[in-house]
Amino acid sequence: MDERTTNVRSDWNRMAAGYDRGAGADRRLLGGTRAVLCGGARGRVLEIAVGTGRDLPYYPPGTDLTGVDLSPGMLARARERAEAVGIDAAFVEGDAQDLPFADGEFDSVVCALALCTIPDQRAAVAEMWRVLRPGGRLALVDHIEYTRWPLRGREQRKEHPRRRPLEIVTGTGFKIDRHDRLVLGFFDRIVAHRPV
Repeated sequence: MDERTTNVRSDWNRMAAGYDRGAGADRRLLGGTRAVLCGGARGRVLEIAVGTGRDLPYYPPGTDLTGVDLSPGMLARARERAEAVGIDAAFVEGDAQDLPFADGEFDSVVCALALCTIPDQRAAVAEMWRVLRPGGRLALVDHIEYTRWPLRGREQRKEHPRRRPLEIVTGTGFKIDRHDRLVLGFFDRIVAHRPV
């Protein structure tokens, strides 16, 4: 794990206890987005950066779910939430840029409001591609204000500048099934698939 990733892990461990205080604002801004992303998940499902498990109630009954997160603190909260809502899921500590899963192991991958915090977004989306079976579904949402001036200028000076999720997903080879711009265009919501 490189230094940037280690720092991100430390930040999320520190924020885990109070992270869910922002849930109300999330719901007001994004409405039913979590239901759209999770409700269409089928088969073996991987949620990247599962965090405190905010998405858990939105998965269909019987979902074979694995949640991965860099932060042990976040995973502890996700396990508590899974127990509280009666969902049986596996939780794995791991880096989205180097997932500890086999090629083609999952039928669906979900990533909600996390891609922006991953140091190398392109590596993370490439890993999502790798662990999805051909024909598998990718569903994600993330904000994009860092792609607009003046933040774009600062991003361009970084080793791994953040890009719009849509650009990264299509650049990796995914085929877009649905793309929505939300909240005055500040969020990309994407449902795509890995071609067969």
